[in-house]
Amino acid sequence: MAPDADAGKSIKRADPFAPLTSEQLAVGDGHDIYVESIGRPDGTPAVYLHGGPGSGCQPDHRRLFDPERFHAVLFDQRGAGRSRPKGGREANTLAHLIADMEMIREKFGFERWMIVGGSWGATLALAYAQAHPDRISGIVLRATFLGTIEEIENGFLKVLPRFYPGLYDDFMSVLPEGERAQPLQAYFRRILESNPDVHIPAARAWGETERILSEHTPNRTRLDLPALNSSRNMPATPFVEAHYFANDCFMQPSQLLREADKLKGIPGIIVQGRYDLLCPPATSHALAAVWQEAEIRFVEGAGHTLYDPGVRDAVMKAIADMASRTGKQEQ
Repeated sequence: MAPDADAGKSIKRADPFAPLTSEQLAVGDGHDIYVESIGRPDGTPAVYLHGGPGSGCQPDHRRLFDPERFHAVLFDQRGAGRSRPKGGREANTLAHLIADMEMIREKFGFERWMIVGGSWGATLALAYAQAHPDRISGIVLRATFLGTIEEIENGFLKVLPRFYPGLYDDFMSVLPEGERAQPLQAYFRRILESNPDVHIPAARAWGETERILSEHTPNRTRLDLPALNSSRNMPATPFVEAHYFANDCFMQPSQLLREADKLKGIPGIIVQGRYDLLCPPATSHALAAVWQEAEIRFVEGAGHTLYDPGVRDAVMKAIADMASRTGKQEQ
């Protein structure tokens, strides 16, 4: 994990968002996770948690952090992005991800760090903070997801038919009639099925439906049913999501709300799209009701995704404001 030769010097880097370090970190159980850092080695420690689960970090996520101010770490969680094995679900639970974060923190020598995460990244951020509250300087969340099956049911079985009835019909049509009484469980079962004739169309339908729900103004609102059988460029996210969601995200019922008292004293900012169909404002409101130090910042005219109008700018401002509020933590 060798730094660039100019890292830590006053010489301006050609690309200030280029990684200072990058490596495949062996975390055990046959998993190697991709880890990179950006910014300055003496900057404010921070870590970015991507969504999904299973999606991976993108180069643009680095730009959420001012490189003159932060020493930020980004990593692809087990089974996600550039981590190996791709899509790996063995030894891939919430507890494993929390342990991986502790390994990363210790590797960088951070005493405490700021946690930034959206959607599933918010779930992991809250779970990690409740497990290790003394390691947190502050938390910035986007689109609060508490990892419950009730939230998933609300999005796919209540919101979807109300706002996109045609898409709901498409989504249900992928399942045989006999499996439609419990459609989410049927989808999880089919996505995790080894037969590609079963898991490919289910995974594509799930992923595309989720994408449409995540955008305030999606470019299409129906599934391309004939295209669901294509095996080209299959994403890992639906498979890792099905693994986690079928197992209640490896948490007890309502765990993150019930244990929110463990967040006492930790400052938080929650960026919330007003029209988020997957992680609605009610969820952030419920969390803030028991986490008194949390402030909700609404983005009007925005839905779930980081790239709906105004959301990305609001997250960047929240990160900067949190750093100002908490001050730089000693490494």
